[in-house]
This record gives sequence, structure tokens and C-alpha cells, in this order.
Amino acid sequence: MLSLLPTDPPKDLPTLLASLKLIAPLLDALPEVVLFIKDTNARYNLANRTLAERCGHNHPDALIGLTAEQVFPTGFGAQYTDQDHRVLSQGLLLQDQLELHLYPGRQPGWCMTHKLALRDPENRIIGMAGVSIDLRAPEANNPAYLKLAAVDAYIRANHSRSIRLSELTAIAGLSAAQLERLCKRVFRLTPRQMIHKARLDTATQLLDGALPITEIALRCGYADHSAFSRQFRALTGLSPRAYRNALPPHHRATW
Repeated sequence: MLSLLPTDPPKDLPTLLASLKLIAPLLDALPEVVLFIKDTNARYNLANRTLAERCGHNHPDALIGLTAEQVFPTGFGAQYTDQDHRVLSQGLLLQDQLELHLYPGRQPGWCMTHKLALRDPENRIIGMAGVSIDLRAPEANNPAYLKLAAVDAYIRANHSRSIRLSELTAIAGLSAAQLERLCKRVFRLTPRQMIHKARLDTATQLLDGALPITEIALRCGYADHSAFSRQFRALTGLSPRAYRNALPPHHRATW
């Protein structure tokens, strides 16, 4: 998706935005893809319709000039803005970042996020571009699907304990490199990401109830509360308790 950006460095952000006007309708025709460009203050200068609708707006213009912290649910937006500032200040390229997003009126959804610092011809950072792509259903027509479906089922049945990569390669009858490559192709996740996702899928469901967080950590395969909190924060930007508190009041009634 970032390949839609011009290959030559633009002289400034307005020039880049002007060059994208012709393809703007295409950016709004991607229901499973969030796309945006931000300035050096992490404010939206361009957003597609998918992003606007997930933030509760009918048109992308409603986001222009705002930061993620101002448009996403409490806690989640602050994490995204902090990540934006790190990309902008350090010139980072983030790729294949597995993230859990919480959208108004819907269940949490998983996506793969990519962010890129934008530079002018003098190599100065003038903004950033990013995409978040929803994780779709696995490619069931792939010849390796049945082997990998067995791996996925095994992970979901055993994620409450430590799972070794050797267990997964034995199930699939593949080498570690083959398993990694095919999991990325079919599930768009590495085996390790599949384990994290399975654990946190269960965790987000349990956090929607009154079970103590320490108990949730144990049920999801973590050695203790702190290990669970570290992993949960890495993928959501929130502690488990903050995530629980961030769920909207009508959450249980509408899911």
C-alpha cells in the first residue's frame, strides 16, 4: 500500500498531498485498510473513509488537523500518537506490527500496522505515512492450508501453556523456516504472532468480565501478572486493567 506514494522525495508535505489527489477515490475503496498521512506534529493531513468511519465520522475531513489521541477511544489513541512521535522523531520504519484495535460499536479487531517516516530531498522528515490492514480469514485454497489449520487449532487448544516451535513444526511436517513462510502467507502472521493472538483473543474476552487479572494471565498461558501485562501492553498500548476500563459502557450489551 505504501507503494502508492511517489518514489521521488517530495519537497514538502503539501506537494505530496497534492500528488495524491488523483488517487484519493481509490483510498476510499479499501474497506479493510486504514490509510493516513500525518504532519510532523502527528496530525492527520490525509485519511481514507475507512479510518473516518471507524472513528465515528462520515467523512475523512473530520479527522484533518487532529491526532489519533483525539479521535480514538481513551488509552488506545494515546498509544497510537506516542508511536507516531517515535516514528517522526527517530525516522523509523515500522513493519508487520500486530496490533489490537478497539472500534466504536464493534468487537476488538486485529490488524497489521506499517508506518513510514517521509523525507524531503534533503533527508529532513516532513511527516509520516501509515496503513493498518485488517487480518482477514486465512487463505483456505492454499495447498498448505490443512497442515497449517492443524497448527492453528493446536495453538488455540494449548495456548494456556508454553508452546515450543518444535511442537508446531512436528504437526505441520515442515521445517521452522517453511512453517514461518507459509504461516505468513496463509494467516499473515508468524507462528509466534499466532500464539500471541490466540492468548490475547482469550484475554480480551475474559477482560470483558469480572475475573481477576492475575487469573486471566494464568488462563492465557502467562507465568504471572507482570508477564501478561507486558505482552498485553506491547500489542494494545494499554495495561489489562486500562483496557478493561476503556471498554465503552454499552460494550456488554451490544457485543
